[in-house]
Amino acid sequence: MSRHIPLSVRKFVAERSGYRCEYCRVAETDSNFAYHLEHIISRQHGGTDHPDNLAWSCSVCNWKKGSNISTILEENGPIISLFNPRKDHWFDHFEVVDGEILPKTLIGAATAKLLVFNSLDNIIERRELIEAGNYP
Repeated sequence: MSRHIPLSVRKFVAERSGYRCEYCRVAETDSNFAYHLEHIISRQHGGTDHPDNLAWSCSVCNWKKGSNISTILEENGPIISLFNPRKDHWFDHFEVVDGEILPKTLIGAATAKLLVFNSLDNIIERRELIEAGNYP
């Protein structure tokens, strides 16, 4: 059974994010696709539809994150939590250098790995957005 999230909640989450993906920081106006409400903790893991558990996300970050809340950086390594837009400050975990999103922490490294922040296409896109004054 599908649950409906009210338009007022969707609008609140989008406005709170500044209409930017809360993971990769690309503005919705610079995307060819509509952005999504993303459950930080998925319903599958007991997450709710409360705004404190929702993030504004581009379709790529939403798809890559899926229901994940953690990952490992190396085989047999520790489990590392992913970036949580409601609890973590983006610039504490990441910095942008020449279009690359570089991790500053293990949470940043885990998130950058899982969401594949630094594919060549993403770096090129961010460089163009930086040059145009639209990032981050």
